[in-house]
Amino acid sequence: MRKKVDVTFEGITDTTGYLFSLAKCFMAAVNCSEYKAYAEDIIAGSGFAFRMWADSEQLCPSAMSIWEFSKQKEWFENSGLTCGYVERLWGQETHEEVRRIEAVELIKNSINHGVAAVAWDIGNCEWGIINGYDDMERTFFALQVDGSEGIVPFEKLGRFEIPILSVLAVTGKEEKTKEQILSDTKKLAAAHLRGEEWCENAKGLAVYGTMADFVTEKLSSDTAWNLEYYLGTYAALKWYAWKFFEKYEERKLTELYKQVYECWKTAFDLKCAKDVTDMVIRGQIADLLHVAEKAEQEAMSLM
Repeated sequence: MRKKVDVTFEGITDTTGYLFSLAKCFMAAVNCSEYKAYAEDIIAGSGFAFRMWADSEQLCPSAMSIWEFSKQKEWFENSGLTCGYVERLWGQETHEEVRRIEAVELIKNSINHGVAAVAWDIGNCEWGIINGYDDMERTFFALQVDGSEGIVPFEKLGRFEIPILSVLAVTGKEEKTKEQILSDTKKLAAAHLRGEEWCENAKGLAVYGTMADFVTEKLSSDTAWNLEYYLGTYAALKWYAWKFFEKYEERKLTELYKQVYECWKTAFDLKCAKDVTDMVIRGQIADLLHVAEKAEQEAMSLM
């Protein structure tokens, strides 16, 4: 059997070009399915509009993908969807084949119902979309976050450069009121900002201090792109926090997250337009992060 569903990133707002690949890919998969009505709330409702993780030494981009992966199911279901999830991490090699077979079946079932699945590392060390399969060739059709297409053999699933398995797919929906979605999103956001979610690196509001210190004390030409990646990723996510509260008519939180977004986006634009080895520019970026931190601290207290 051979089946493929049409998926595109068209209509997904990415204000910097660095929107976090898991959030961007899952939103696109939902947006191009019968569950399209849920797509608008996915990035904020899952908490990813509020999550921040940071490596203090070099702002290594991979630090953004060190969290409790199994929480994805719970987080993305917050918006009213139900999900299936399969993972196999380091130290679980004895489960590799069984989990891979389970993941293959989850993906195929999702595609058979017209919804693409999202998987870790389909060939570029990022989250990507699996939007089709060919049983005869034993391959998946894949769409990477940069829009390029590729092929993933069944047996390569979870076996690329960073060999872990993580597959998330929509299985249905449940009725949640807008009030429930809003309330649960606030709880998720506040819990993360307080640092309650597991991560090996700085997390939540502590990321602001980590990044400001890095910018003023450690930044070099060799790590300048890392800073761009962080600023671009979190700016693009904060836009969804702002728009979520605007949609739900939370006036004060809308004002605060508009300010948070604008600070991150201005800092990103400075990084892209100026020489960040200049201490004046570095100081301006750090100042913008401090302003965003203060606004998000107030937002956390409201949530």
